[in-house]
Amino acid sequence: MTTELRAPGPTRFDTGPKRSRPKWPRRGRTALPWLMLAVWIGLVVGGLSLAGKLDSVTRDNQADYLPASAQSTKVLLAEAGLPDGSDGLLVVVYERAAGIQPGDREAAVGGYTELAKRFGNHTDAPPEIVESNHGTALMLGLPLDRKWVTDEAEAVSVADARALLADRPDGLNVYVTGPSAIGADMDEVFDAVDARLLLATAVVVALLLILTYRSPLLWLVPLVSVGVAAVTSMGAVYALTQVFDFTITSMSSALLIVLVFGAGTDYALLLVSRYREELYHHERPIDAMMAALRGAGPAIAASAGTVTAGLLCLLVADLNSTSGLGPVGAAGITASLLVMLTFFPALLVVLGRRVFWPFVPRLGAEVRGSGSRWARLGELVDRRRLVGWAAPMVILGALALGLVGASGSLPQLDQFARSTPDSVTGAKLIDERFPGQGGQPVTVMSRPDKSSEVLTAVRNTSGVAGAEIGRAGDDWVEISAIPVDSPESAGETATIKRLRDTAQKVAGDAALVGGPSAELLDTDETNKSDRNRVMPLILLVVLVILGLLLRAVVAPLVLVATVVVSFFGALGLCNLLFDRVLGFAGWESSVPLIGFLFLVALGVDYNIFLMSRVREEAVRHGTVKGTKRGLAVTGGVITSAGVVLAATFAVLASLPLVMLIEIGILVAVGVLIDTLLVRSIVVPALTMSLGSRMWWPSKLSRTREDRVDEPV
Repeated sequence: MTTELRAPGPTRFDTGPKRSRPKWPRRGRTALPWLMLAVWIGLVVGGLSLAGKLDSVTRDNQADYLPASAQSTKVLLAEAGLPDGSDGLLVVVYERAAGIQPGDREAAVGGYTELAKRFGNHTDAPPEIVESNHGTALMLGLPLDRKWVTDEAEAVSVADARALLADRPDGLNVYVTGPSAIGADMDEVFDAVDARLLLATAVVVALLLILTYRSPLLWLVPLVSVGVAAVTSMGAVYALTQVFDFTITSMSSALLIVLVFGAGTDYALLLVSRYREELYHHERPIDAMMAALRGAGPAIAASAGTVTAGLLCLLVADLNSTSGLGPVGAAGITASLLVMLTFFPALLVVLGRRVFWPFVPRLGAEVRGSGSRWARLGELVDRRRLVGWAAPMVILGALALGLVGASGSLPQLDQFARSTPDSVTGAKLIDERFPGQGGQPVTVMSRPDKSSEVLTAVRNTSGVAGAEIGRAGDDWVEISAIPVDSPESAGETATIKRLRDTAQKVAGDAALVGGPSAELLDTDETNKSDRNRVMPLILLVVLVILGLLLRAVVAPLVLVATVVVSFFGALGLCNLLFDRVLGFAGWESSVPLIGFLFLVALGVDYNIFLMSRVREEAVRHGTVKGTKRGLAVTGGVITSAGVVLAATFAVLASLPLVMLIEIGILVAVGVLIDTLLVRSIVVPALTMSLGSRMWWPSKLSRTREDRVDEPV
């Protein structure tokens, strides 16, 4: 496939006005844009109701993320078959810096009684109050009735619990924490993400479009079109959930918005640049647009196809939240492509040339070029080829060293940014004031005939403070084990692993170990397994697509290698930023894989725009000259597209969740590195160094290189 893509404004390769006869009748071509707009308006009206239902199928419970094969998932299924009891826990911490007073203890007992009546499953059981060693804090736990252990019900119970405990003695601080409260606070943050992200992204994209086009009207056209794509994609995702079984999380919903705005705006920039140029050569806007679609459409479609294929690689992931991102992102890219190749061109044609005011492209006018600086850059890279690719590679390699000593997975308590909810404050207070007493229960499920042996083995396991039998059913018996170490600590993780080893030795498959901390452990381990499986698959798929597009083997290998190096450079730089500057406690375990996907797919995306044009020019002028010409023509518009995409992902950094901040900054930094350094300097330098060998084994690799120095 050969494609042609030109930068906004003029190049020196134009051959003059084109007055090609339209293949369709004039009346038919005039009606086509209006028909296209009418169809899309109908689709948007119908899609609005579906898009509004997307939140209803969003799942953010940690257990929803895990595959059915995970031990903690099997524990949840086993618990569901037990008699009515508790599957959740509220922990309340009372703290007074000067020391707990008698009235404080009375308030704790009274508060527990009220909570137990409303939410508990053992209303007659007296509270077990634990006092800290220094007498400055009290801790008690309330097992929740099963009906309160759902995302929606937990949010209600936690909010009401805090309201019930608001009436307390002066100077006494009260914190509602525990797995249920932490989950409810996380859900509350996620609930506010979509609206805030949509508004912030729209504002950022609007400002960048205004700066790019310097037109009071033109910037609105891509913005409206991206809005249409966003509504369409959200409606499509909801419709897909009614047919296929995949998990949609608030994270994937947020990434859908960013992806649609970023990719859609990129496609708009690329098409407008070509359409503007064609208006200098065609009298009627519809003819100019058809020419622009013929020239830029294949490259845009190939770009979207590459990103979509990369996203669909996520389907092989075991973690439901990761595999679910695949179809969600693919729907977003597909919707963006369809809108930007149909609705967006139709709207531009209907508005005519005046949409470009005050810089209206006039038929037959001389086109003032903006590619001269890119032509100069191409000449500079040609003169310093070795330095052009070797120096940046050394720099990126040095940045990758920032990964040395990288922190482990981000603890759940450190997921919140900018503000700390009560549940996190309470959990950290437990860790500080109740050393060795604040362990989070680990659930061990045993078959009835093995329960005595399993209980004894659990009690004898190193790191376990105590264990008791809880509910019992026909198939399973529940054992609650309390670790000595605090939740999510290295000690607790080691204890859970020892418990699993012990249970396996004693009872084999007749014993399972789960609970909130085990769910987090299973999530981290599944993420690591998914990285090892999905990353090579993404590289393989991208290599195959590039090979088909460029009809070569060497070029795809070179391009993918540069993108991978830029990814690790961005990862190392961001690790230093997160650790030394922002003070994050580690990487959220899914971020490296998601970042890899976006940076490889989107990095190759821009290389497709560049190298498809370079190959076309190389056929006529040789690889060296073709590279310089391709860079001169595509440099401006691809750089603009990269800056827009980076800024769009950077909007995620404004949100109050560390996971989304890490994804946003990593992708933004990686896209800028790839756009400004790798695609602008490294790839052209490598291409000119390899010459026609870049296209091996195609026929183009056997042509004699034209080394005549001509101005570009």
